[in-house]
Amino acid sequence: MGPVLRSEGLDLVDVECLRMPSRWLVRVYMDREGGVTLDDCARMSHEIGDLLNAHDLPPGPYLLEVSSPGLDRPLVRDEDFLKYLGSRVRLKLREPLDGRKNYTGRLLEYIEEGGARQIVLDEDGRTHRIARELVSKARLDFEI
Repeated sequence: MGPVLRSEGLDLVDVECLRMPSRWLVRVYMDREGGVTLDDCARMSHEIGDLLNAHDLPPGPYLLEVSSPGLDRPLVRDEDFLKYLGSRVRLKLREPLDGRKNYTGRLLEYIEEGGARQIVLDEDGRTHRIARELVSKARLDFEI
């Protein structure tokens, strides 16, 4: 999917595949500098649908959603964390850290330390260091 999007000047942000009772739900989030238009979404929906059908993925019927990542975009790749340094983010952890699984704060740093990536987050004046591998979901926390 990435090469198809790149050929159109778009970046693949994330793909979610969810098993629903009667079909799969495939969500594709894409972006580009300056944003994604409705025409981009419609055009890429056709191209991605053709690609999925050609490879018989997912197995069985599916619903395809193609969109921009929105204001609360997911942070998936290392580049995402680096691009949004200084922004407010929400993190959901796979397991509790200091008795909590949810953190919201300003992304201060994204560093490699001891062979592992670390997220440094300021939460109301308290600094947290969170191993990237503990994070199950990370999103921008849209500020009004």
